[in-house]
Amino acid sequence: MSHIASIDSGHAHVALLEIRRGPFNYVNEALLRELADHLDRLDAEPGCRAIVLAAEGRAFSAGADFNSGDDDGTSRDPGPLYAQAMRLFRSAKPLVAAVHGAAVGAGLGLAVAADFRVSCAEARFSANFNRLGFHPGFGLSATLQRLVGAQQAGLLFFTGRRIGGEEALRLGLVDQLVPADEVRASALALAAEIALSAPLAVEATRATLRRGLADAVAEANRHEREVQCVQFATDDFKEGVRAMAERRAPQFQRR
Repeated sequence: MSHIASIDSGHAHVALLEIRRGPFNYVNEALLRELADHLDRLDAEPGCRAIVLAAEGRAFSAGADFNSGDDDGTSRDPGPLYAQAMRLFRSAKPLVAAVHGAAVGAGLGLAVAADFRVSCAEARFSANFNRLGFHPGFGLSATLQRLVGAQQAGLLFFTGRRIGGEEALRLGLVDQLVPADEVRASALALAAEIALSAPLAVEATRATLRRGLADAVAEANRHEREVQCVQFATDDFKEGVRAMAERRAPQFQRR
């Protein structure tokens, strides 16, 4: 089953990809592999100068699904999922994320993998890993502080708090805030503005600005995976996932 659709954007030189695993668009290995394959294909298309990543349903992506029957590898060994996630950072063309709803956990990692984020006040952002009982992943230990600084990244990680679009804009996590029903159109307009610039110059400038980023994120992610594989076996992780499903505060025991 396809998780990513390529849609006519209505703008010259702009590609539109839509996540179709609604309503919550939980991330799994198959979805990320398909997305990375689309980005690789678009890198090879001379007519494509910018890409928008949007999503159907209520959320942009509510994270990895620990409670479904999907074999996404996250609750055992996140390596296969992360192998696909790391491919996203090696794409060559500007990527704008249209974040109309929740971007949580791995969903936040997916949003942060884009160059720019267009969102709305109603959206919610959360790096809720510690609240679930384990170390952040998806390379967020490298990418989040690159956007908001180490101090704010630590605050978001340690508390797992959810912030709205206005706070995300203040922190620099979001680049543009618009009414909820204009998120996708505004993301497409931004991508179209980028596409007006010389594509060789844009791609070269992007490569300069992101020099070393993919390698740094991959190295951070190797460490994230090692720690997560240990913590996935703890009682605290089981309690964190259980508490989330039961909508209550977790009771961690340091074991």
